[in-house]
Formats: sequence, C-alpha cells, structure tokens
Amino acid sequence: MRLKLLILAPSLLLGACKTTEPLYYYGSYPQAVYQYISGESSVNEQILSLQQTLHSAKSEGLPVAPGIHAHLGMLYMQIGDETAGYENLITEKNLFPESAHYIDLLLQNNKSGTTR
Repeated sequence: MRLKLLILAPSLLLGACKTTEPLYYYGSYPQAVYQYISGESSVNEQILSLQQTLHSAKSEGLPVAPGIHAHLGMLYMQIGDETAGYENLITEKNLFPESAHYIDLLLQNNKSGTTR
C-alpha cells in the first residue's frame, strides 16, 4: 500500500503542473513594439515582421493578440499608406471592441496630421 502511494502521489502532483496555452498568438509583436519605441529598425522592417506574425497566426489557426493590427495600422499610416492603415485599425476595432475609443483617437489624430 505504501509503495502504491509513493508512486501515485508524485504522478498526481506532476499531473497538476501542466501549463495553460496562451490565449493569443503574439509572434514577434513584443519585439516589434520594442523596436518601434527604441528606433532599432525601420518602419518597413517592423511592418514585415508584423505581417509575418499575422501570417503565422492565420496558418496555425490562432487568434492574434490585441494591439497587433492597431500597431500595424499606425506603421502603415507613418509611411503614408492610408488604406492599409485604416483597414488594420478597423480590424483591430472589430476584433477587440474595447479598443474602440483608442482606435477612434488614432484615426482622429491621423486626420489632424499627428502620427506618433
């Protein structure tokens, strides 16, 4: 009986240690934000990085993290691609309705010429 308990107890304890999977796919998003703030890479490089993150998430069937489309939209606006910027900001707003006020602010700032 004692031997069974010694074998069973660690198995039960280790079985409870499984980590949960992340809710969203982040890919290179944290690095892209860091590079944006620090100015370590060009806007075009950041756009490519985020596009790859979105492609990876789509191919794996995973939901993207909040902020990715908004960040990508801001980057597109910086290089003058208003259409792609607008589409990404609206996508962010549709995926995460709680971001609506912030997205509206970004769109309003873009109309007034403020990009960063």
